Amino acid sequence: MILEMRLVVGSLALLIAVNAAAQIYRWTDEKGRVVYGNEPPSGTNPSVVQERINSYSGPPEVRRAPPASTPVTAAPVATTIPVVMYATSWCGYCAQARAHFARRGIAYIEYDVEKSPAAHAEFKRLGGRGVPLIVHGANVMRGFREQSFDALLARNGK
Repeated sequence: MILEMRLVVGSLALLIAVNAAAQIYRWTDEKGRVVYGNEPPSGTNPSVVQERINSYSGPPEVRRAPPASTPVTAAPVATTIPVVMYATSWCGYCAQARAHFARRGIAYIEYDVEKSPAAHAEFKRLGGRGVPLIVHGANVMRGFREQSFDALLARNGK
């Protein structure tokens, strides 16, 4: 049984390695449809598809917060789409989001996922695994970063 399992795992690893080394080509067939595959037929003019690995390399730049003595003031932001935050009372990132909303004058609805079974159920339905979970329109933001949240508001037209 163990030997069979090792054989299966080894075979899978070999197949993955072979597929990882294969080139992917793009060509147009006789009906004018774009086709992708690892072996283009003869008589076509295939092009090699460039591999892209989706990854996150961190923020493009490091922005430092202003010194604590410098007051941060911004015009209130009026949103036509409600901002909803699923949070807990003890979460530090939730506190950062609340402070940012207050500084920017953003009205929001907050649900405590530990105190409300209905809020916890909706949080789970939205794919929540950690707090805060911020919803604005059809967009769901997991965690909180000021720049990411502001970009979300701008994308939704405030």
